[in-house]
Amino acid sequence: MTHPTQPALIDRFGRRINYVRLSVTDRCDLRCVYCMSEDMTFVPRSQLLTLEEMARVGRAFVQLGVSKIRLTGGEPLTRRNIVHLCEELGTLAGLRDFTMTTNGTQLVTYAAALKQAGLTRLNISLDTLKPERFQQLTRLGDINKTLAGIDAALEQGFERIKLNAVILKNRNHDEVLDLVQFAFSKGIDISFIEEMPLGDISEHSRAEAYYASDEILRDLREHYDLQPLVARTGGPSKYYGVVGSERRVGFISPHSHNFCGDCNRVRVTAEGRLLLCLGQEHSVDLRRVLRAHPLDDEPLLQAIQNAMQLKPLGHEFEVTQAKAQVMRYMNMTGG
Repeated sequence: MTHPTQPALIDRFGRRINYVRLSVTDRCDLRCVYCMSEDMTFVPRSQLLTLEEMARVGRAFVQLGVSKIRLTGGEPLTRRNIVHLCEELGTLAGLRDFTMTTNGTQLVTYAAALKQAGLTRLNISLDTLKPERFQQLTRLGDINKTLAGIDAALEQGFERIKLNAVILKNRNHDEVLDLVQFAFSKGIDISFIEEMPLGDISEHSRAEAYYASDEILRDLREHYDLQPLVARTGGPSKYYGVVGSERRVGFISPHSHNFCGDCNRVRVTAEGRLLLCLGQEHSVDLRRVLRAHPLDDEPLLQAIQNAMQLKPLGHEFEVTQAKAQVMRYMNMTGG
């Protein structure tokens, strides 16, 4: 007896794409200094995909073998009726990992509804534990909202909650130990992220603010016995386990430890651009396909399959360059 072949997205380098990051908005209630400029011009709402179109895109990717979808932004919880989209995607057969990256400010309101809708995991951004520094890094944020959001999420019993921290030299690199201790006190893991050169920012010099993952690891090993873990997740983090504990510390290191060789993911922006690489401009306009064929998903499926041949081998980030290497801001890319 023969069985039908499981659909799969394979790029020209033989990498299987099973992870999609779907941005639902470029808007955010914060203005983090590494993510966007202080005075942002956002995409007109009329140009954004509707939630129904986003659900179609998600279904198409799962039909093609994708097993992980992450909702991103901007801040995804600022998108009106976001829970409805979660309900649509959360029931898809074959979707084993359904997660969201959020700044946490809205989780007191939404955590319970997100869990009920089928979201399995949360990544919550927290770059500092100091209220004044939090306001400086986010330009207008109140740390108490994020801290309350973390507690609200923990009460819901998601499969996994993780903190994400972007580390900048002389801005918050002195807090890496405090952030780890905070995460561990909550019974959750944490990942540290090297800043990525997306968007033209003037708030700081990226070259001067660069703090490598190896430096963070060195700092933490003065206090913890950290050993590399063989097990991989569905994303770019490389994890270290704390000896004698279940807790993990992750590192996302696009500069110091390029992870392009085994890249398994693509991104869809809020306006429907299928981005084949975070650090390149190769893309396909899925919005045009969706709106040209509102009742037929076959052209959408074909467009996604064809796009895999455009996926580049990797990014070309160079931390020593002063200017942005991709003019898309991080909030437009969707993390």
